[in-house]
Amino acid sequence: MDINNIVKKGPLYSGKAKSIYEVDEDKVLIEFRDDITAGNGAKKDVKEGKGYLNALISSYLFKKLEENGVETHFIEYIEPNYMLAKRVEIIPIEVIVRNIAAGSLCRRYPFKEGEVLKRPIVQFDYKNDEYNDPMLNEDIAYNLGLATDEELKKMREIALKVNNILKKVFDDVGIDLVDFKIEIGRYKGKLVVADEISPDTMRLWDKETKDILDKDVFRKDLGDVIGKYKVVAKRLKLI
Repeated sequence: MDINNIVKKGPLYSGKAKSIYEVDEDKVLIEFRDDITAGNGAKKDVKEGKGYLNALISSYLFKKLEENGVETHFIEYIEPNYMLAKRVEIIPIEVIVRNIAAGSLCRRYPFKEGEVLKRPIVQFDYKNDEYNDPMLNEDIAYNLGLATDEELKKMREIALKVNNILKKVFDDVGIDLVDFKIEIGRYKGKLVVADEISPDTMRLWDKETKDILDKDVFRKDLGDVIGKYKVVAKRLKLI
């Protein structure tokens, strides 16, 4: 589909790195912009080509999930940096899955950076900038009215299934899936994986060199972040 053939209405939402436009009652158009941020927007820049790479990688990974039985909001990738998607009601919970200790897990708990976890950790964070995205347990999430007990259980199941699928995708191209976060939305009575799955929302390390291939390159001022995103896209044979 050509982006010029899509009639989009005013933006429904414009976040740190994406804008979402209404197409009709059932579909939205997601624009992946070149903006890059860290620390809840405290650090920001614009990196040419980032939107294209994230749209490309996200679309590919959503298709992999669909092929393996995980329902998502994905409909179609539209060149160069757009995704046509189902219009969902996002549950304001970031679902994080960790396979290797890194980032805040090492700052908050006595894990060593790079330690392979005995089993994946599934973590829920409240998606709310005002409260700095605090960690949730099921009781807090339920009492805030964010999700039902049944939904919370299903979200955990979905996250672990996504983890199994993505780990294999990256294992096959020599990359460790350290951790990732997904968002889940309600669509016609079902829970579906939504938002994006890209180097912005994952930690990815080269299996042999442990070279960082994700947004931590920007967070930690480690060099050419777009070059690393291109490595991921090349390994997945997308460019």
